[in-house]
Formats: sequence, C-alpha cells, structure tokens
Amino acid sequence: MSARPVFDRSFSAFLFDMDGTLLNSILATERVWTRWALKHGLDVATFLPTMHGRRGIDTITQLGLPGVDPAAEVKEVEQGEMEDVDGVVPIAGAIAFLSALPADRWGIVTSAPVALARRRLAAAGIPLPKVIVTAEDVTKGKPAPDGYRLGAARLGFDPADCLVFEDVPAGILAGEGAGAHVAVITATHHHPIETGHPKLENYEGVASVVDSDGRLRLIRIAG
Repeated sequence: MSARPVFDRSFSAFLFDMDGTLLNSILATERVWTRWALKHGLDVATFLPTMHGRRGIDTITQLGLPGVDPAAEVKEVEQGEMEDVDGVVPIAGAIAFLSALPADRWGIVTSAPVALARRRLAAAGIPLPKVIVTAEDVTKGKPAPDGYRLGAARLGFDPADCLVFEDVPAGILAGEGAGAHVAVITATHHHPIETGHPKLENYEGVASVVDSDGRLRLIRIAG
C-alpha cells in the first residue's frame, strides 16, 4: 500500500500501538522471550525479530513446535513479562503528546494482553486511555487489521479517517489493512525500517492541534 499523507490533513482520531510506539519495553520483552526460546532450542538471534508487535499466541502457534501447547506456553511467557518491567520507559515526548489529546479522540491497539498492557503503561507513567484494544479483544492479531478496526469503532469513527502510530511491520500492515493513515515511530529501531510511510524518531518534534470541530492535526514543530 502506498503511503498516505499525515501532515496535510485532519483526522477524527489517533490510534497508537503500545510497545515500541508509546513505550520502550524491548529489554524486558527480549529477556523473557530469550529465556523461552533457549528452553525450546531456538536460535535466539533469528527468533527475536519475528515476535515483536504480534500476539504471543500467534508467535508460538506459527512456530509449530512438536509437543508444545501454545496456550500453556503463552501463559508462562505472559507471567514472565508481568514480573519483569525493569527498564520500561516512555518514548520521548509521548506523555506530553498524549496529554494534549481529547480523551475521546485517541486509543491504544496493542498485541499485549490487557493485564500486561496496564502494567507496562503504569510502569512507563502513561495514562490509560478510555479505549484500549488488547490481545483478548480479537481472534486475529496483527498483521490482521481487526484491532485497528475495533479501536476506531469503539471511538465511533471510520478507521480510514484515523491516524495509526506504529513501529513494526506487523502493525504497519494492520494499520494499512484497516484503511488508516500510518506514521512510523523509529525510537527503538536498531536498523532502518523499509516503509514509505512518514517516520518520526519520537514525539518531541511533533505536536497535535485540535481544530474547532474536534478533529486532530499532526504538525511538526521547530527543534
């Protein structure tokens, strides 16, 4: 899908991924998943890039490991993630950016289960939105568009009139599939991401403007 404009138009609402987009949980996430991967004899360097931005149940199921019950394994991983929030911090500028948004005009769509989402948001000091779509809310996780469609619906808007903030290919595909416009946050990227969508290092170089009709505009601000 070709990139669509994000700076020269207004939107009904903003929808945010969580991990890597609003907060940085990479160190904690990779500590837990590394232990799990080693337990199952996986090559860690090859495996870790495949699990970011996706539901744990989807990651484990698609591996097709013999004799492994994905539902049981994902519970073990989720417990580890609940216990390890060391180093979970907000993306630069995220808290101020969110605080400027009307509460009924933004939400979070994450591949994390609801308990973990609440725990990580609290650890990073990010306010819990009125609308949050988590792993339990959809039967098909990212890259399927279901989560973003549901998030837009819960806010009362068409996803095609929403701006999605994402950081990984699975999430970008989900936003595209929902028909939304997409901006890519690169704060946690170790390597350049191949995308035609506008890229933002973090939220320090942008701001949101609320028009008189309540619609949102994303603008660049001078550094």
